[in-house]
Amino acid sequence: MALKSVNDILGVLEQQAQWREQPLQKLLQNWADVVGSKVAAHTRPLSIQRQVLWVATSSAAWAQNMTFSRQTLMVKLNQKLPEPLLDIRFSTAGWAVPPELPKQKLVVPQDHPSYLGSLSSSRRQMHPHIQNVDTAFGSWAQKIQVRSHNLPLCPQCQCPTPPGELQRWHVCSICAAKQFANTDKNSLF
Repeated sequence: MALKSVNDILGVLEQQAQWREQPLQKLLQNWADVVGSKVAAHTRPLSIQRQVLWVATSSAAWAQNMTFSRQTLMVKLNQKLPEPLLDIRFSTAGWAVPPELPKQKLVVPQDHPSYLGSLSSSRRQMHPHIQNVDTAFGSWAQKIQVRSHNLPLCPQCQCPTPPGELQRWHVCSICAAKQFANTDKNSLF
């Protein structure tokens, strides 16, 4: 085994892991150069989704004018981007939102009403070498039984239900979904 220098290893890692700038970041850096300062003052790239660039404009007139020149703009942008764009969509939606991304709330499992607490002990009991379907099902059924032991029952269907669901909806999530579906159907007519 030959020893490689740190630079060689980092070069290989960069190629394998594709350590490169995200397409939107690269586009944001080059936006004013490609479209010009006047257009850049009235447009703001928002996202790239499925190779379609979404751009916010300051007015509907700007959106319409930019739509007419999107093919030319796409050719210029594709020269600067690692992956080519298939289309560009312009809209006034998103213009009022500040350009910096809002802080997103971190979602943790404990916040979900179905959270049952730490299940690390049941994960340790998993059997990686289950021979057949019957033993796999038996193992799963046993784990579900251990999990649902001492859980309160849903007043509607009598299924073991996490306490958070009962506090939130007064029934299990399945019964709650059925109630919401029935409410939506009744409100339509």
